[in-house]
Formats: sequence, C-alpha cells, structure tokens
Amino acid sequence: MKRGVRDVGLLLLTGVLAVSATLAWRQWTGPVIAGAEKQLQSRQRLAVLPDGSYDNQPLESPLPRPAAQRPNSRILAAYRATMAGKPSAIILITQAQGYAGPIVLSVAITTDGRLIGSQVVEQQESPGLGDRLGDPRLHWLSQFNNRDHGDHWALKRDQGDFDQLAGATVTSRAVIAALQDALSYFDEQRSVLLEGATHE
Repeated sequence: MKRGVRDVGLLLLTGVLAVSATLAWRQWTGPVIAGAEKQLQSRQRLAVLPDGSYDNQPLESPLPRPAAQRPNSRILAAYRATMAGKPSAIILITQAQGYAGPIVLSVAITTDGRLIGSQVVEQQESPGLGDRLGDPRLHWLSQFNNRDHGDHWALKRDQGDFDQLAGATVTSRAVIAALQDALSYFDEQRSVLLEGATHE
C-alpha cells in the first residue's frame, strides 16, 4: 500500500516538474520566437522596395488605417518609405480572396503612382498551382512592375495585358484585381499617403 502511494506521489511530482519545465521553456523562448516572426514579417513586407531606395524604418510608423475599402480586396495597412525626409514609396498590405483562401500581398508604389513590386506575404492556394504565385523562379509577379492604374488590369484571355499563372485562373484574377485596387487606392488617397508632397 505504501509503495503504491509513493509511486503515485512520484508520478505526480514528475508530472508537475514536466509541466513546470515546459512552461518555463515556453516563457523563455516566447520572446525569441516572436522577435524572429516579426523580423520575417518585416523582411517580407519590405522586400518589395529596392535596396537603397529608403533610409527610414517604414514599418515602425504605419499610416492611419484606410476607411474606404476596395471592390475586390481590403487594404490592411499602409506605410511610407522616405529618403532624406521625402517620400520615396508607399507600401500597401492588401488582402484578396483567392481560390482556397485569403491572399495577402505587400505592394510598393512610387510617389507618381507606378507599381514598384509586389510580394506574397500569406496564401493558402492549391499546392503546385496557385501557390506558385510567389515562386521566385517563375517571376510571375514581376510582370506587374512599373505598371500604373491606367493599364488594362486583366488577363490576356479577358482582353487584358497580363499572363495568367498556369492552371490558376482564379488566383491570377484575384491578384490582378488586388494590385489594381491598390493602385486605385493610392491614386485616390495620394495626398494623405504622401503628406502633401508635390508631384510633377
């Protein structure tokens, strides 16, 4: 009987020590993991800007959240990149509905309204099809670089200017609509986003 009670006590003590060690480990590693996730998110969001095109920390000073949303997407956040105190680009984080779920993009726009670049931040598209939209070997997103709101933002099969991602028509259309919406939003909110900067 005493041996059974001792075994149960030993088992409980082992369980308490294991739970305590797990909680201590989680508390010790939590800030490190959170910091690493923040750095990754920052790199993904800023990867759309060319090296040397800004000298501030754009993500540390988000612009006010947009009130008006777009027809095909939502603007989640906006940031201003500057060089020597003057705006050099605006970064918009936008979300569109893809085939399998939301697609979140980081979109950089010049002060005169041209798309610098775009990058996938999050997506849940079908493996081997829509999920290739962020594949750096395909360079599918690079076809939109240097385009502005006046271009014909549709797939070639829809009498537009752009190639589709093979086998992923819904994904392609969602991304094209989100990029067009981002440029449209920039055009409408230009003075607010650039704080009254002058344009040629």
